[in-house]
Amino acid sequence: MAYTKIHAITATVSKAVDYICNPAKTDEGILISSYGCSPETAAYDFKFALSKTSQSDKNKAYHLIQSFLPGEVSYKEAHQIGVELADKLLEGRYSYVVTTHIDRGHVHNHIIFCAADNINHEKYHDCKKTYYNIRNMSDDLCRKHELSVIIPGEKPLSEKGAARGKTYKEWQAGKNGSSWKEQLKADIDEAIKNAATYEDCIDLLRAKGYEIKGETIVTEGGSGGENSHKFISFRPLDRERFVRGSAKSLGAEYTKERIKERIEEKTLAKDKKRVPFPTRKKPVVKDYSKKNLIDTTGDKFMQSPGLKHWADIQNLKIAAASYSQAGSIAELEQQIAAKSTLAKTARESLVETEHRLKDFGQVLKYAEQYKTNRIYHIRYQKSKDKDRYLRQHETELILHDGAENMLKRLGIDTKNLDIEKLRSDYNALCSKKQALQKTYKSAEKEAADLNRKLDNLNQYLDHNLEQQPADKKIGKNTQSL
Repeated sequence: MAYTKIHAITATVSKAVDYICNPAKTDEGILISSYGCSPETAAYDFKFALSKTSQSDKNKAYHLIQSFLPGEVSYKEAHQIGVELADKLLEGRYSYVVTTHIDRGHVHNHIIFCAADNINHEKYHDCKKTYYNIRNMSDDLCRKHELSVIIPGEKPLSEKGAARGKTYKEWQAGKNGSSWKEQLKADIDEAIKNAATYEDCIDLLRAKGYEIKGETIVTEGGSGGENSHKFISFRPLDRERFVRGSAKSLGAEYTKERIKERIEEKTLAKDKKRVPFPTRKKPVVKDYSKKNLIDTTGDKFMQSPGLKHWADIQNLKIAAASYSQAGSIAELEQQIAAKSTLAKTARESLVETEHRLKDFGQVLKYAEQYKTNRIYHIRYQKSKDKDRYLRQHETELILHDGAENMLKRLGIDTKNLDIEKLRSDYNALCSKKQALQKTYKSAEKEAADLNRKLDNLNQYLDHNLEQQPADKKIGKNTQSL
C-alpha cells in the first residue's frame, strides 16, 4: 500500500533536491535516479526549461512523496516503483529526480520534477483530477508489484517480466540491419495464426506497431476506392521506408491476397471439424446480451412463482441473445481468443512505444539544450579572459557541457544534430501511442463483452441441466401420490 501527496516548489529548487539526495537518507546515494538532468545540475536544467515557457505562474517544480507501509517492500523495489511512477506520470516530457529514503520506520520515495516540460514547454497543471490520477497510477503499480492498495478491488494478473523497450541508440542501430524483414514475416505468420478474418490480421499487425497501407483487396470487376494499391506495404516504427508484401520483397506467401487465402484455408479446416449450430433467421429485436443472468436461487424467487417465471423468461432471452450473436460456443471462444490476443499485442506494443517516447524525449531535451547554449561555449573558447567569461555565464556553460556529454552517451552525433527531425520522430511516436491505446481499450472492451456472453450461455446451460433431473424427480413423486 502506498500513500501519495504532492506540493509545488516556488522557492529554491536546489535546496529541495539537496534534501532528497542526502546520502544518509539514500543509502549513500545508491537509491537516486534521474531523467533529463542530473541531481547536481537539476536546478540549472529546470531553469532552462522554465525559461522556454510563456506561462507566468510561480511554480518552479513539484515535489511528490510516495510512502509505503512498514515492512511491505524492499528498498530496491520501492525505488523501482518510484521511477516507474515518475515515468508513467511524466511520460518522458519532464525532467525529474527520484530518491528513496530509508532513514524512517517506513520506506518512502521523493520525486521532484520540473514544472515545465522539455517538449512543448508547457507547465504541469496540478489539480484534484491530476492528484487522483497520480493515486490511481500508484495503486496500479502496487498491484503490479503484488503489494496491497488503498482502495480494495480485484487484483489483476501480475505484469512482472515485461520486456523493456529499445533505447534510442539501439533503435538507431537497428535501422542498419536486414533481419527486420524476417521479423516482419514472423509477425505476419503469427497474426495469421491468431486471426479469424483478414481484417483481424491487419488489426493485429497494427497493434504490433506496424504502419500498413494498401491493405484493401480489389474485388474482381470492382474498385477498391482511392486508397487501393496493388500491393500491401508494411513499415515498422524504426524504419523510414515501407516494404511491399510482394513475391519479390517478402515472398509469395505474404501478398495481401495470399494472406487472406491462408486465413480462409485455416478457418475452412476448422469448420470441417466442427458442426455449427443452425443459424437463426429472425434477429433478436432487443439486445439482451449486454445483461447478466438473474440469480433465481434467492428466497424471493422461491416464494413467488410469478417472479420466478418472469426471471426464467428474462434469462432465456439473455441466453438466446448471446447465442444468436455468437453462432456457436466454439465460435464465441474463438472470438474471445482473437480479441484477447489483439489486446495483449497492443498492450505490449504500447509499453514499448512508451519506453521509446521516454528515450526520444531525453534526446530532444538535450539536443535543444545543447543547441541553445552552444554559442556560449564557442565564445568561451575565443575569450581572452576565460575566468571572467566563466563567472558571467557559468549556468549556460554547465548546461552545454552536460548536454554534450549526455548526447554522446546516447550515441548522437552533435555535429549533424537535426532537432526538427527528432521532433518529427517524437510526434510520430505520440500518434502511434494514441492509436495503440485506442486499439487496446477497444479490444479489451470487446473481449469483456464476449466473455460475458459466454458466461451467460454456460451458466444458463449448466442451470438447466441441473434443474431437469430435479423436475423429473418431482413429477415422479407427484404421480406416486
